[in-house]
Amino acid sequence: MCDNDWNDAAGEDPVRIPITDVFDLHSVPPPDVKEVVREYLVEARRLGYTALRIIHGRGTGVQRQIVRAILAETPYVISFGDAPAEAGGWGATVVTLAAEERAKPME
Repeated sequence: MCDNDWNDAAGEDPVRIPITDVFDLHSVPPPDVKEVVREYLVEARRLGYTALRIIHGRGTGVQRQIVRAILAETPYVISFGDAPAEAGGWGATVVTLAAEERAKPME
């Protein structure tokens, strides 16, 4: 497991967030969602994850729209959609990432 640093909404000390294949946005301040999701995708891919679940909640659907707009513009996102009912349904989005290409060692 790897951690990444993000500054909190007040611009204070960075908050360490563990990078796993599931990311729950409930603890992320709404103004930070875009930046945090973008950074999460970069780190998750760097760590080799290709299947993710982002929990944005049901609410009014604003966070869901933000998350999906980011996914739609991210070139290494292969697909995304509602999670299965037992994994959050429309309150979470499952994502498939292209594997990060590793440089081949020189022979």
